[in-house]
Amino acid sequence: MLVAVKGVMRGNTVIIEDEDMKKYDGANVIVTLLDYPGTKKQKEFVDWDSFSKPSERGKNVEEYMREMRENDRL
Repeated sequence: MLVAVKGVMRGNTVIIEDEDMKKYDGANVIVTLLDYPGTKKQKEFVDWDSFSKPSERGKNVEEYMREMRENDRL
């Protein structure tokens, strides 16, 4: 039998506010956490520029592309 109930974690105890659950006292259960504290943590900042080499071409993209298009035919 599979039963889904809503509960609240308090320490190492799941608090369920449903009187009908008392008949399951002592039964084996599986607890699934739907929202855990790890999801609210902000991601660590990554400096993506440290993984690349700066170049003049990146700073002058429009001029570079114009040169490439002007000299694309023989």
